[in-house]
Parts: sequence; C-alpha cells; structure tokens
Amino acid sequence: MKSLLSSEAVVRVSSVLNKDIKQYGKSFMFDGKEDTCWNSDQGLPQFIQIEFPKPMIPRSVELKFQGGFVGQTCCIERFCDTHWEEVTRIYPQDINSAQIFPSILSSTVVFQ
Repeated sequence: MKSLLSSEAVVRVSSVLNKDIKQYGKSFMFDGKEDTCWNSDQGLPQFIQIEFPKPMIPRSVELKFQGGFVGQTCCIERFCDTHWEEVTRIYPQDINSAQIFPSILSSTVVFQ
C-alpha cells in the first residue's frame, strides 16, 4: 500500500502528552520506528488531521495503537465547504498491530 503522506502534507494533532513534542510529538507517527509514537494527552476527543497539498481520495486508513490506548469509537471526517462532516465510523481493536480500514475522502480521524 502506497502512503499518500508527503513532506508537503500538513499534520495537526489535538494534543501531545505533557506538551513534550521532542518525545511524543506528531512526527513520531510516521517515522517508521517501532519504539516511537505520537502520544496524546488525556481527555476526549483526540484527533489527527492531515491536510494534503492537493485533492486526494485515500482508499484506506492504517492505524496502530499501543495496547491499552485504543480509541473506543473513531470516526473519519472530511472538510466539506465550511464544516467537518463524518464519513464513517471505525472500531479499532485494542491490539499492538496495524489495522487497515477502508475509507473515502478522509482527512481527520477523531478518537472518542
């Protein structure tokens, strides 16, 4: 599966654990290392927002949660004109392996 992420994609997250971006920042989501990750602060909802440099139609979203830290209900949203709208809901398992979810027109994953 080819990643749509490029150096031009803008990634935003809802929070970073203790505001410690050097250890838990968003850049660790995509570094390909097993021993690093983005870690959000406590509270709900949490989100990952990706703004692509040009229109994209992702075929799937791949997520990997550390055991015990999975979002119970997640929704994939897209920005439409002036507001965010839900595209679909996904229900990830509490396992420490990659999970692939079919998607259409996604930009933000919200964890609840």
